[in-house]
Amino acid sequence: MKKASNNITPACRVSEVKEYYFSTKLKEIAALNAQGANIISLGVGGPDQPPHPEVINTLCHEAQQPGAHGYQPYVGLPALREAYAGWYSRWYGVEIDPATELLPLIGSKEGILHTTLAFINPGDGVLVPNPGYPTYTSVSRLAGASIHYYDLTEESNWEPDFEQLENIVKDSNIKLMWVNYPHMPTGKTASKALFERLVDFGHRHGIVIVNDNPYSFILNDNPLSILQVEGAKDIAIEMNSLSKSHNMPGWRMGMVTSNATFINWILKVKSNVDSGQYKPMMLAAVRALQCDEQWYAQVNQVYAERRKAAEQLMQALGCTFDPQQRGLFLWGRIPDSVESSEAFAQRILDKARVFVVPGFIFGTNGDRFIRISLCASTSNIQQATQRVLNIDNN
Repeated sequence: MKKASNNITPACRVSEVKEYYFSTKLKEIAALNAQGANIISLGVGGPDQPPHPEVINTLCHEAQQPGAHGYQPYVGLPALREAYAGWYSRWYGVEIDPATELLPLIGSKEGILHTTLAFINPGDGVLVPNPGYPTYTSVSRLAGASIHYYDLTEESNWEPDFEQLENIVKDSNIKLMWVNYPHMPTGKTASKALFERLVDFGHRHGIVIVNDNPYSFILNDNPLSILQVEGAKDIAIEMNSLSKSHNMPGWRMGMVTSNATFINWILKVKSNVDSGQYKPMMLAAVRALQCDEQWYAQVNQVYAERRKAAEQLMQALGCTFDPQQRGLFLWGRIPDSVESSEAFAQRILDKARVFVVPGFIFGTNGDRFIRISLCASTSNIQQATQRVLNIDNN
């Protein structure tokens, strides 16, 4: 077998990004577990509870139908688009034309790429939150964008500083702004007033505001959409997902919604990249979108118990936190005496065999923080607390 020529090099964009942090870290943890380490992982926000039983029953039933296995429309089944639109109307009070104003996605992470490619030319400016979801940065780099970070800080209650934003746009060709409320990793919720300011900012500067909104049903009594703001649809895009709200992370069922023109541009990209979703999964997602208040309450009851345990773990670690956080994580400030979040998390992994996420991976403003996932059983979180308390006794 011939070896690859030493003259062959990857595309320049490959050098612009690194392998996703969780991809590398989870391989490390798997190797440690293979050696008998028994790591308690409180890292990834992947729900470990099952979907509604009827969702699984629908999938199984539909998968046995003869016509279930062919290619499907790039825009998804009409029934799925109508179900997404009905969900938005019922829970957010937002009316969406299912035929033209929304598009099913293979998870909202896919939508970040498609939306970026639909709007950004090389050199165009993108506003990215610091701290924020790392994929906003990596995808922007893959597209050749000029990245401009805007600060979210504990002092500003994790909301944008609009004076800073105005200064950034004075001398920059900003075309797209990523926002994410309820915010990951900090758990900060938005108010309608904040969304109104963001929409106004977008209108005044011709900047598309994209709200990534997968966490609004987790430990949150007041789900909000940026599209509730009058005139938002003209300048804003929202992505949503069944991964967190309906315990379907591996199903990769998401959506993007906005005005018909924006959706059509995103479709042009998406239709050249994938070939639609599996029909039985789409029909099962329709059933998931019919879940009532009792379903969400049962899911959140489990998360509420885990959240209490996570707060006890944070206290055992000597960290402080805002009890008003929402979503799948608990975000805590590390002790002042600790060098960095990376060193702190590594010490916990080495000494207690507990994996928590160091905040530096979300940006420089996250370096004095760690993140604990609620996607582990209460007993595992409690066991992690006991291991931490035993560090100094060993």
